[in-house]
Amino acid sequence: MSSGRPDAAAREAEAQLELRKRLHEVEREILARTPESTPEPSLQRVVQVMELLGEPQRTFPVIHLTGTNGKTSTTRFIERILREMGLSTGRFTSPHLHDIRERIALNGKPIDPERFVATYDDVLPYVRLVDQRAAEVGEPRTTYFELLVVMAYAAFADAPVDVAIVEVGLGGRWDATNVADGQVAVITPIDIDHQRLLGNTIEEITLEKRDIVKAGAIAVVGRQEPDVHELIAERAQEVGATVVSEDEQFSVLARDQAVGGQQVSVRGLAGDYNDLFLPLFGDHQAHNVVTAIAAVEAFVGGGEQPLDIDVLREALERVTSPGRLEIVRRSPTVLVDAAHNPAGARALRDALEDSFNFAKLVGVVAILQDKDADAILQTLEPVLDEIVVTRTRSERATNPDRLGELATEIFGEDRVFVVPSLPEALDRAAELADEGGVAGGVLATGSVVTAAEVRALLGSTDT
Repeated sequence: MSSGRPDAAAREAEAQLELRKRLHEVEREILARTPESTPEPSLQRVVQVMELLGEPQRTFPVIHLTGTNGKTSTTRFIERILREMGLSTGRFTSPHLHDIRERIALNGKPIDPERFVATYDDVLPYVRLVDQRAAEVGEPRTTYFELLVVMAYAAFADAPVDVAIVEVGLGGRWDATNVADGQVAVITPIDIDHQRLLGNTIEEITLEKRDIVKAGAIAVVGRQEPDVHELIAERAQEVGATVVSEDEQFSVLARDQAVGGQQVSVRGLAGDYNDLFLPLFGDHQAHNVVTAIAAVEAFVGGGEQPLDIDVLREALERVTSPGRLEIVRRSPTVLVDAAHNPAGARALRDALEDSFNFAKLVGVVAILQDKDADAILQTLEPVLDEIVVTRTRSERATNPDRLGELATEIFGEDRVFVVPSLPEALDRAAELADEGGVAGGVLATGSVVTAAEVRALLGSTDT
C-alpha cells in the first residue's frame, strides 16, 4: 500500500526544480545591476562590502592577472599547473561563454548551483547595506561585476582554497578584483582596448593596469613595448616589488607544430622545460604558457625552485581554453575565436598562418559597437577568402548592414555576404567553405559573444 508520501526520487526532483528556479532568480537579480560594459570606476563599494564580510580576500594567497589579451588563457594555464601540483584552487575569469557560474571556478569546475545560490544569499545583506549607503549620498549601487567579485572571494574563502588565480575585469587600478593583494602579479601583453575607460595610448592604459602590482609582490611581465616595461618597473620600485620579464628572465626557446597543437620548450625562472605538448594553436599561446610557468615558479618557490617536469607535462597536456582558436566541428572544420580587438585579431591571423593550411577559409564575423571593427577586418582580410558578416544577440552588436559596408570597403564586394541571422550566417559560411573541398574551413570571430553563440549552435558548451 502506498504511504501517500513522495518517494526519495520525487523529493529530489522537486528540490532540483526549486534550485533551478532560485538560480534563475539570482541570475536575473545580478544581471539587473549596472551592466559589465558600463562599469563604475571606483573600489569604494567593493571595499565596504569586503570589510563587512571580514575581508575574505585576505584568507588565501592570490595570483592576480591583467593585460589586454591572453589573460584568460594564462589564468587557466596557471590554475591547471597548480592543480596538478596538488593545490586546491579558485579561479575567477570574465566574461563567461555560456553560464555565469563559469566565472567562479573551484578546482577547475564552475561553482555548483547550490554553492552559487548560497554564496549570493550570504553576501546579499551586506551588499544591500552598502547600496543603501550609496543611495543616501547619490552614488550608484554595487554593479553586476562587483557583486560577482564579492561572491568569488567569499566562495574561495568558504571552500577554502589554497590559492586563487584572479583575472581582472577591466584595467586594474579601480577594478573590483583589486581589493585583493596578489602575491604574484601577472601582466600579459598590453595594447589598445577599452579606450573610453582606460585611455587612448598604451602608456595611459599601462598606468591603469600596473596598479595590480602590490608591495612585496613578484611581477611576472609578458612581452611588452619598451615604454610599458619602464612604467611597470617604475611602479615596482614605488611599492617595493620585484619584476621578472619575458626575454630577460624567462623565454620561449623553441616551438614546433604537432598534431592537435604544438610542442614547446621554454626557459622558466628556475630551469628549462623541454618538449612540452600544448593542445592549443598559435605562437601567442606558447608565450602565454611560459608566462604561466614563470608565475607558478614565482608563487611556489619565489622563482628559485624548478617545477617537476612530469607534473608540468601532465598539466599542459590537459589544459583547455574554450573559445580561443578552438575547433568545434569537422567537415567543414569550424574554428571559433574570441578576438575582439586589433591585437587579438593580429594574434589570430598569425596563428592561422602558422598552424593551419585551409584551401579556403570563410569568416563569420560579428563585432560589438564599441570595438574597432575597421582595424579588426583589415587585420583578418589576408587570411579570409570570403566573409559572412552577421550579428549576435547582444544589444551591443554592430548592425550587419553597417558592418557589411565596412567589410566591402576592405574585402571588395565579391567577397562579402551579409546574413543578419547568426545560424543562417554559419550555414552560408559552411556552404562557401565546402567549395574548397575537404580542406575548406570556417572561422567564427569578432567577440566573446560570437564565439559563445557559435559554440552553442554546434553543441559545444563545455568550459
